[in-house]
Parts: sequence; structure tokens; C-alpha cells
Amino acid sequence: MIPVWNQMVSALPLEWAQYGFMQNALLAVLLVTPLLALLGCLVINHQMAFLSEAIGHSTLTGLAVGVLLGLREPVAAVIGFSLLLGILVVCLRRFSAVSMDTAIALLMACVVSLGVVLLSRGGGFSRYSRYLVGDILTLSDAEIVRLAVLLGLVVLIWRLFFNSLFLVHLNRTLAASRGFGVARAEAGFSILVALVVAVAMPWVGLLVINAMLILPAAAARNLARNTRQYTVMAVLFGMVSGVLGLVTSFYANTATGATIALWSSGFFVLSIFLRRR
Repeated sequence: MIPVWNQMVSALPLEWAQYGFMQNALLAVLLVTPLLALLGCLVINHQMAFLSEAIGHSTLTGLAVGVLLGLREPVAAVIGFSLLLGILVVCLRRFSAVSMDTAIALLMACVVSLGVVLLSRGGGFSRYSRYLVGDILTLSDAEIVRLAVLLGLVVLIWRLFFNSLFLVHLNRTLAASRGFGVARAEAGFSILVALVVAVAMPWVGLLVINAMLILPAAAARNLARNTRQYTVMAVLFGMVSGVLGLVTSFYANTATGATIALWSSGFFVLSIFLRRR
């Protein structure tokens, strides 16, 4: 599949399309942007944008755990720690008197500090700077396949559980009276957000992943008149921002993830003006 894709892209009469790393990066962008946009729609519906931000920054601690365990590729530790954090957020909200945003802030303050302390021992923090800005230009074929599988999982969950998740967001009491497991739905959604953020973080960068998650959905929400338009617009904004950001970063020699986030910001600003009209 990937070699066929590379042949198709290389046939384009464009300079950047002749490079193998750009061909892989384009495929990765076309996978990761709709993935983040779909999830971003649900994150905004649940008013949990702060959760994805907290998980993104807290992956530093998962990275530190992987380093301490001597793992050559600490991605497994990052994913495991992010899943644990998503569960802890739901538990803290359920079994304490604090609100969701307070629970997230409490956990983030603790785990981010712990991650920075562990990674900065002996002045070696600079070795992990690539996780801050990401590097989508170095994805291997196996990592692209992993992205495709994750996108398929999110689409499947969207198709099966969107109505129940939307009802939980709309009215938790009504959802419970209709037999929906509110706590189970919230826990499952938090785990899904943690999984996606942890997997995408090394390629997108923890400093900008929340922007790519939230901005396309936020721009779509400014313009959409129903849920179908909301979803389609979010995916389109995400994919167009991704392609434009990738090409721009190639010619401008800038960080790809941050450049994509800037294009997404531009679409959000444009959506505000279009909404006013």
C-alpha cells in the first residue's frame, strides 16, 4: 500500500513530492489530521479541551518512566502513563468534590513537574526536545500503519458511541435515566483521548498537539448548522491545514507540527469573520 502511495505522489509535478520522506509525511498528515479533528469534535462537545492539553504535557512523565526503565523506544511507557492519567482524572472527579477542570489542573501540576525533574537530571533535558516540537518527517512505514489502525478505531467508536457520548455531554442526569453508563462513558472517552494524544505526540509535538486537536473542530463549530456539517467541516479544516502546513514547512524550513497549527489558527480566525457575515 505505502509503495503504491509513494509512486502516486511522486507522479505529481511538484518539487516536494519527489522526496520519499515528504511522501510518507503527506500520508501521515492525511491520517493524523482527520483523527485529531474527529476526536476534537467530541472533546469540544464535552468541554474537555483542558484534558487533552494536560495529557499532552503530562506525557513528559511517561517519557521519563520509559527512560528510567531503560526502554529504547519509550512510546509504550508514554501510552501506558497517559491511559493511567485519563483514568485518574475520571476517578478524581467521581470520588472527590472537585470539578473536572480542577481535577485536571491538580494532576497536571503534579505529573508535569515530576516529568521535568526526572528528565532534567544531570542537565540532559535537551535530548528530549524532539518530543516538544515533534518530527512527522521521520515516520517509518510501521508507524504509518499504526496511525491508520488508530484512525480506524476512532471512526468505529464514533459510529458506535457518538449518540451516547453526545447525550452524556448534553445532560448527565438524563443519560443516566435512559440507562447509559455515564461514568463508564466518561472513563472510556478519557482513555481514548489519552491514547490518541500519546500516540501522536512524538510526531506532532506536545507543544502543539492540542492546537491541532481543538482548532479544526472549533472553526467548524463557528460555521456548522448541524452535527453532520460540524464533523465534515472539522475534518476538512484539519486535512487542508495539514497539507498546507506540511508544504509550507518544507519550503520555509520550519517545524511541521507548529506550521500546521498556525494554518489551523488562520482557519479559525477566518471562521469567526464568516460567522459574523
